Amino acid sequence: MVSTTTPLCDFGWRAVPFDLTGTDGRRHTLESARGPNGLLVMFICNHCPYVKAILPRLLRDTRELASLGIGSIAIMANDPGEYPEDSWDNMQRIARELNFSFPYVLDATQETARAYGAVCTPDFFGFNARLELQYRGRLDASRKEAADADARRELFEAMKHVGETGRGPSGQIPSIGCSIKWRGA
Repeated sequence: MVSTTTPLCDFGWRAVPFDLTGTDGRRHTLESARGPNGLLVMFICNHCPYVKAILPRLLRDTRELASLGIGSIAIMANDPGEYPEDSWDNMQRIARELNFSFPYVLDATQETARAYGAVCTPDFFGFNARLELQYRGRLDASRKEAADADARRELFEAMKHVGETGRGPSGQIPSIGCSIKWRGA
């Protein structure tokens, strides 16, 4: 497992359209995932210890963001041939067992991950209502273990601000996680 950090936020970069199949059996697009006040695009997977450490907090925060008009979608782009825990069946099981409140979709071609410049899991892209990038940071201080219960909710606070003002915070701490598992790499 290679740990990777995300690049700095490219403020104003426009979200790239996608059309991907979700664990719910439906197709999900950029337009269907967005909320009236913004969109959080998350690249996650099932096997990564960084993702496992934050899942309960991520589920809490995305539910609260939905109540603020910010949509969320999670994209799994890893090669499941090399990482069986990231298989379609396991994606469906995890989404069902943890009651994901957002679509969990498969980027089987890895084209969406490449278009977004995703580098790790988790990798967060927070867009405003105009689908301009305003946040490319971490969820909180968690690493391979969950941060303290009173850790600052960095992603939630940033996306709440984006939803209210259209702008993200100038100070952002990059996310860290396992590298995307590219096919043929």
